[in-house]
Amino acid sequence: MQSIRFIEEALKALDGEVEQLLFHAKLGQNERDELMLPIAQQKRILTQTLEDLRYLRDHPPVSSGCKAGAIRHAQESGH
Repeated sequence: MQSIRFIEEALKALDGEVEQLLFHAKLGQNERDELMLPIAQQKRILTQTLEDLRYLRDHPPVSSGCKAGAIRHAQESGH
């Protein structure tokens, strides 16, 4: 899934931002904390989204009778 790869890359980028903030000598602790809070929130959301997508990839939903699901199932089974 391409979306999984994009989220993994976004998480790596956020890790890089955190690392830069941690080693930024001119920032005080309070400033650093204020800058890191939105990054931590983004990481939490992206991590949960990544877990959800991996779960769906590994446990695809069972067809509920919708036409798209029936077509996909027929294609996968070779009909």
